[in-house]
Parts: sequence; structure tokens; C-alpha cells
Amino acid sequence: MFQRHASRKVLKGNAFINNFSRTARAAAFALLVAMVGYPGSALVQAQEASAAEAQVLVGGSYNINAGDVLSLSVWNEPTLSAEQILVRPDGFISVPVIGEIQAGGSSIAEVQQAVADGLGRYLKDKPSVVIDVLATNGSNIYVLGKVARPGAYPLRGPMDVTQALALGGGLNSFAAENKILVLRRDAAGGQRAIKFKYGKVKDGDRLGSNIVLQSGDVVLVP
Repeated sequence: MFQRHASRKVLKGNAFINNFSRTARAAAFALLVAMVGYPGSALVQAQEASAAEAQVLVGGSYNINAGDVLSLSVWNEPTLSAEQILVRPDGFISVPVIGEIQAGGSSIAEVQQAVADGLGRYLKDKPSVVIDVLATNGSNIYVLGKVARPGAYPLRGPMDVTQALALGGGLNSFAAENKILVLRRDAAGGQRAIKFKYGKVKDGDRLGSNIVLQSGDVVLVP
């Protein structure tokens, strides 16, 4: 009888621990969500994002923001190159010869193409243009969940998920490395997400699925 009584106590104790553990996990997750302003419903929406929506984020590129500092290199045309170009608050940049170009909100590739098209009107041969982001204007990304150092990190230039995870100190031993989510707000104020299989990328598979992060993106490691 004593053994049965003791067993009931152990079972009750285990139930309490399990309930407490679930409560603690839920509280911790809610705290992480609150840090970056994602409501619970948005997370559900993100987890249920369609494959088509998710694919939009794969292989994307860094979008230039107002306040970013760029460099412009035109092959074999040093007088058309520029070491530093500031993206003005209206999103425009000043480019030698062709003048003003909208850069804010565009990808690096899009701006490179716009500059090449503009210069192409003045040059005999099609120009080869390279634009780099030297500095960003106070943008942050967030690495949360089961990493060594969760928190906000400055986005000082193009950064992908694997680089962000490295900033966060890497995954801890409890992380589900193939169930990572990247959460991103869209222009309409909604959220989109994609599952990022870090284990696959780390092993050399699916290297093209790495995601270039945007300002405000959340890398959530369950």
C-alpha cells in the first residue's frame, strides 16, 4: 500500500513538472514573440504559409534602404565609379553622368541593371556594373529561440540565415535545425515565412535555399 501511495505521489509530481514545463515553454515563446511584435495569429499564419509564398523568399536579395551607403564600380571606367554613394531619405541616389536613380526598396541586382541601362546610353560598349552595400542605416534582424545568444543584431550589409545564426552563437543542442522559420513583414503589414532547413545547408545540400535577410526579419529556431 505504501508503494502504491508513493507511486501516486510520483505520478502527480511528474504531471506537475510536465504542466510547469509546458507553461514555461509557452511563456518563453510568448516573450520572444512580444520582443519583435508578432502576434500569435501571425505566427500561425506564418507556419501555414503556402509553398508558393515561401518560395518568394528563397534566393531573394538584399533590398536597399534609405540611409544605406553604396559603392559603384564600372569596369574599365574609373571616372564613372564612386567609392561612396548615400541613399537619400527619398530613396534616390546620384550616379555620375546619368543623374538620379531610385534605389530605395530595390534589390542590388535591380539597381545594378538600372545603372547599366542608364550608362549604356552614353557608352559604346555595354558597361559592367557592380554595386556593393558598404553600410546600412541602423537596420536590425532578430535571432530568437534555441540559439546560444538570442537577440537583435545590426544588419550592416547583405546577410543570410547561416550568417545570422553564427551571430547568435549557433544552435543549442535542443534546436530543431531543419524546422527554422524566417518571419518577414510584407508591404501590406502581413507576415510571410519559410521553413529553413539548416541541417541540409550545413551538409552542403540545398545551398541555393539560403535566405538573404531584410531589415526586421526574425529567424526563429524552435
